[in-house]
Amino acid sequence: MKGVILAAGRGERLRPLTDDRPKVVLKVANRPIIEYVMENLYPFVDEFVIVVRYRKDWVVNALGDEFRGKPITYVEQLSGEGTAKAIESSAGSVDEDFIAVNGDIYFEAGAIRELISAFRREDADASILVKHFDDLSHFGRVEVEGNRVKGIVEKPGGVPGYANLGIYAFKSEVFDFIGKTPLSERGEFEITDTINLMVEAGLTVIAVPYDGYWNDIGRPWNLLELNEYLLKNKLRHGIRGTIEEGATIIPPVEIGENTVVRSGTYIIGPVKIGKNSRIGPNCFIRPYTSIGNNCHIGNAVEVKNSIIMDNSNAPHLNYVGDSIIGENTNLGAGTITANLRHDKGNVKVEIKGKLEDSGRYKLGAIIGHNVKIGINVSIYPGRKIGSGSFVGPAVVVDKNIPPNSLVVLKQEKEVRRL
Repeated sequence: MKGVILAAGRGERLRPLTDDRPKVVLKVANRPIIEYVMENLYPFVDEFVIVVRYRKDWVVNALGDEFRGKPITYVEQLSGEGTAKAIESSAGSVDEDFIAVNGDIYFEAGAIRELISAFRREDADASILVKHFDDLSHFGRVEVEGNRVKGIVEKPGGVPGYANLGIYAFKSEVFDFIGKTPLSERGEFEITDTINLMVEAGLTVIAVPYDGYWNDIGRPWNLLELNEYLLKNKLRHGIRGTIEEGATIIPPVEIGENTVVRSGTYIIGPVKIGKNSRIGPNCFIRPYTSIGNNCHIGNAVEVKNSIIMDNSNAPHLNYVGDSIIGENTNLGAGTITANLRHDKGNVKVEIKGKLEDSGRYKLGAIIGHNVKIGINVSIYPGRKIGSGSFVGPAVVVDKNIPPNSLVVLKQEKEVRRL
C-alpha cells in the first residue's frame, strides 16, 4: 500500500512563516511537519508519493529520496486547485489501494491503523477518518448512517457532528470519479465532492471515528498547540551537549550534540534544544519551548512556550513569550514580545486580511525568516513581521509589517549648547 501525501499548498494563513517555503516543511519541536505525517504512515505503507508544487525544492531538500529506507516519489500537482486535483496527480504512481493524507495535519499512528482495518474489514471503496466536534464551522460535516457515509457538507456552521479529518483510504477506482468531479463554488476540485459522487453511485464509503489527538495546522497558533502537545507527550529526556557547572536542568529536557548550556541558565522542561546552540549564561527557558539548531539564547533572556527555529538568536535582554520566530532571525538587545492584552481578552491575528480570534489570551509575535530587529523594539501581541524585514531601534510594532520592509522610527531632536 502506498501513502499519498498532499504537500503542494503554500499555507497563506501561516504567513509570514510561509513567505518563502511551503508549510509542510515548517518545524515544530525541531522537525518538519511532514515528517510527523510520514512517521505515522510508515508502519502501513511501503512507499511514499508526495504531491508538490509551491517551492517544491524545499520539500525535496528536506526529505531526499527515501524515508527510513522506504522510497519517496515526488509528483507535481496538475493544473488546477483542490484536493481532488492533488490526489489525481498521483494516479501515474498509484495502481493499488492507497492512503491519501493532507500533509499539514498531525495525527497518531493509531488513526491509520483504525482506518485501514475498517477499510479492509468492510471491503470498502473508500474510508474516511472522522472526529466528533461540537462546532463544525471550520470543517466539512460527514453525514453518516451507521458507519456508512451518506454525504459530506462543507462548513455547515456551528453545529455538532463528525468532521472530515483529511485522511482517506481509497481503491484505485477513485480516479474514475475524480475525473467526473465538477468545479466547486470555491473554484476548486474537492475530494469531498468526489466522495459524494461515489456515494450517489452506490459505492461503499465508510466513516471511521477517531478519538485521538489531531491538529489541522492552518494558523500560526496551531503550531504552538502542536509544539506543546509534542513536548508534553513525546519528549524523552536526554543531554548530548555540555552543561556547565551552575546551570539547572529540570527534566524532561532534550539537548542536542555540541550545544553548550552555560552557568546560571535555568531550564524547566519540557524543553527541546537542537544541535550546536549556545544557551546562556544567566537565561531562563520555561516549559513548552523548542529551540532549533545553531541558535543563541543569551544573557538575561527569558523564553516561554515558544518556537525558535534554526539559526536564530535572542542574544541578550529579551523576552520571548508564546511566540514563533522563524529561521535566521536576530532580536536586538532589549527586544520584547508582548503576549497579553491589558483587558486579558483573546488575542486577534490578521489572517488573509481579516482579524481572527486566536482563542488564546496569551499570544506573542509571529516573526518570519531572515528578519533583523534593532535594539529596544517592543512588539504588540499577535503582530506579524514579514520575512526579510529590518526593524530599526526603538520601534513599537503595533501593526503588521509586510515582507522585505524597512521600518525605522523618525525622531526629531533639539540640541542646544549649555
